[in-house]
Amino acid sequence: MCGFVCLWNVGDEALAAAMIDKIAHRGPDAVAVARAPHAPVVMAHCRLSIIGPQDGAQPIHQGDDILVVNGEIYNHVDLRAILGESVFETKSDSETILHLSRNASQRWVSQLDGMFAFVLATRGRILAGRDPLGIKPLYVARLGGGFAFASELKAFDGLAVSDIEAIPPGSLFDSDGDMRRWFRLPHGAAEPETGLDEQATWRELRLVLEDAVKKWMVADVEVGAFLSGGLDSSIVAALAARAAPSRLKTFSVGLDGSPDLVAARRVAAHIGSEHFEHAFTPDDVARVLPHVIYHLESADVDLVRSAVPTHFAAALARRHVKAVLTGEGADELFAGYTYHHAYVDRPRALADELTRSLATMHNINLQRVDRITMAESLEARTPFLDRDLIAFAQAIPASLKMRRTDPSAAESTGPTTEKWVLRKACQDLLPHDLIWRKKAQFDEGSGTVEALSEALMIMEGAKAPLDREAEGAVYERLLRARYRNPERVLANAGRWEAGRVALAV
Repeated sequence: MCGFVCLWNVGDEALAAAMIDKIAHRGPDAVAVARAPHAPVVMAHCRLSIIGPQDGAQPIHQGDDILVVNGEIYNHVDLRAILGESVFETKSDSETILHLSRNASQRWVSQLDGMFAFVLATRGRILAGRDPLGIKPLYVARLGGGFAFASELKAFDGLAVSDIEAIPPGSLFDSDGDMRRWFRLPHGAAEPETGLDEQATWRELRLVLEDAVKKWMVADVEVGAFLSGGLDSSIVAALAARAAPSRLKTFSVGLDGSPDLVAARRVAAHIGSEHFEHAFTPDDVARVLPHVIYHLESADVDLVRSAVPTHFAAALARRHVKAVLTGEGADELFAGYTYHHAYVDRPRALADELTRSLATMHNINLQRVDRITMAESLEARTPFLDRDLIAFAQAIPASLKMRRTDPSAAESTGPTTEKWVLRKACQDLLPHDLIWRKKAQFDEGSGTVEALSEALMIMEGAKAPLDREAEGAVYERLLRARYRNPERVLANAGRWEAGRVALAV
């Protein structure tokens, strides 16, 4: 996992070095700046060594081509076999992009399976691509008569750039042509077809989940797992514990005695992981809040609330591992949010909403996960967002994801049960009461909302809790204080609640 900067038709090594320094937290293992001899390009890269740690330095420079990559290519071994091992000079998965791009296929980028952002320059052309869901960030801006690319917005801060925009998920920027979409999110199914075998569906889902977790654990370093005690992270941790080559390390945070800490201990004991936890206080939250908001690149109230426990979890995990698995994406795939319950009798509308929310994750929850973990030099992996798992989950009828249930039944979370098919697929992995535990948001189950309320009162010298509007104003003020050009950051930030409106019952 890494961060990078690329300057095309503008700038020099000193400018690239200054920009990469602003995002050096993304890759503390090595920093390098290189100018291509036969192309108008300068690239800078900061590296967190995960795959090919001995010989995977970047920028990768071969002949007239120069490449920087952020992310992981999980099918790189298969691609190496297809492309021929003799053309490779390193064991790095990133080098696969260089050789695949030389393939005659116009859709070569679609063969990459993983989470990634890259910029590839040749003598007279530059390409910049991003993974299907936008798990890894990539921004482009105008700078003078050329382009500047960077992994985070803060790399542009203080520079005379214009027209900053995120390269869309599943897209390829080409200086010789237009931006093109190489990936289209499959639309979600609504009602089951005649004769659908529900048991066969959830059993197959389980197999796809197992494959996804195994794939996303590929690394030359140890991979741990965040464990909130909620359904999604518990499923990922349970599957990872079975697939890990050694005892899995899990990490949980919250206020002392919070529901998440208690549930996570039970899950860890059940799956046999080596468990670590950290109990934070309102004073701790007040201390780290400016740091969290600066790295988050957003002042959205809901994102900040969930970013705070993510920060503490990332800081804890980084003391033990370089990479962790997370449960991100399960709510969008399997209808896990509170507002989804209003769609229980409208499966077509629910399927549409799930598809829409998946497409917006890149600048909402995925932004939070990427920025906050990378601020601590930790790689976060999201197996629920595996391409094969997305395709399978989107084909599962929405009516199997959110169901009306008997609240007194053992297999329910109330009159409507979210993520029903996911719970059925994994019901043997965890104790019954944990599989059918009612969802709590990460910021709620960890006690973050309570801690933030107290922290804000401390920071503002207030005698009563701040309302939501005042809370958001504090976050925006903290963000503005850290940036020379805060408007650029605010203009590019997503809002969690944007477009998420429950249907009238």
